[in-house]
Amino acid sequence: MLTLRSSGERGYADHGWLKSFHSFSFAGYYDPAHMGWGNLRVINEDRIAPGTGFGTHGHRDMEIISYVLSGNLAHKDSMGNVKGIPPGDVQRMSAGKGVMHSEFNHAEGQQTHFFQIWIEPNVTGIEPSYEQKTVPAIAKRGQLQLIASPKGEGHAVQISADAALYAGLFDGDESATLALNPARKAYVHVIQGQLSVNGQVLHAGDAALIEGENQLTLSQGQSAEVLVFDLAP
Repeated sequence: MLTLRSSGERGYADHGWLKSFHSFSFAGYYDPAHMGWGNLRVINEDRIAPGTGFGTHGHRDMEIISYVLSGNLAHKDSMGNVKGIPPGDVQRMSAGKGVMHSEFNHAEGQQTHFFQIWIEPNVTGIEPSYEQKTVPAIAKRGQLQLIASPKGEGHAVQISADAALYAGLFDGDESATLALNPARKAYVHVIQGQLSVNGQVLHAGDAALIEGENQLTLSQGQSAEVLVFDLAP
């Protein structure tokens, strides 16, 4: 079964310096029908104005992934990491038993556009950790490239969660299939462009919540970029 969640159904917050769409309940946006999907808890599409950002704040027992589309996200944390995250990079922070961090846009005159993703871990109280990898666009061209997984193989960052995250770029005749376990859940989020997901056309910001299916088919892309999640039930 595929359930469409259109872009316009998401929560939205405009803080001036930050404009954010919330796929699931977050901060001031609360919708009891959309608290998460499987062990996927947060997908925020954030746009941060130049010279602004999130001040130092804490997290614990959550796998947090940042996927940058444009600009540059400056990260600093209590583990001693001071990093810049450019487009094409995937960053993972395992909050574990507790971590403090901040995120800023230091790209002069340029908005930073990124996705912040939270996945519930399958182990709690671990030491916090950080990882960042570059995923070349060619690796996502016309296929689903693994970018986060429990093993952290290839271009993927390693997460302490029963989940896998893929990214892909599709245009024209490019297509891909992914075998699904019908006992698990899947989630597809179209970042930009247009894409057919199991025969259903999705546009930028749209998502498909999938359960009870044994295959995912992506096709008929029009300058499409997509994130696909394989999730615990």
